[in-house]
Amino acid sequence: MSDNRPPSPAVAGLEAAFLEHREKLLRFLRARGAGEAAEDLLQEVWLKIAEARSGPVAAPLAYIYTVANRLMIDRHRSRRQEILREREWTDSVADTATGKSDAPGADRTLAAIQLAALVAALLDGLEPPRVGQIFRRHRVDGVSQRQIAEEFGVSLSTVEADLRKAYAALAKFRERHDEA
Repeated sequence: MSDNRPPSPAVAGLEAAFLEHREKLLRFLRARGAGEAAEDLLQEVWLKIAEARSGPVAAPLAYIYTVANRLMIDRHRSRRQEILREREWTDSVADTATGKSDAPGADRTLAAIQLAALVAALLDGLEPPRVGQIFRRHRVDGVSQRQIAEEFGVSLSTVEADLRKAYAALAKFRERHDEA
């Protein structure tokens, strides 16, 4: 849906200043590091000015330079974020790219499976049996303590006490396992 009304005097003044100083603006953008993208950025400046719905602008050229400068700042920020994302991605896959796998070796995988089985057995052996079940619902399934209390038909303080029992048992297990 197009607006057939004539542009406001402010927009007309900005557009006139833009057209009059187009080459200066282009040089400004190139000097600020736009390079080959200077024409594209200048087009963005034109679009921003054409979309402007403001009152009269006292210094149209200064306003246009401000718009151009902000676009350059946005462009630099975007480029910096792109470089950081690329660097993080490269760092995260660097070992894989050199032929090294991020996956643990077979011996570490087997040790982890055995350790998980020991922890599961520890939780299953806690008294009362609901302690291990409550721990799993809260820590593994991510269910809130209040919801667990409703599911098990116990008070919230009972759920908290059962979780403390499970945490204490796991801390003791870890101490023994770390010493070995």
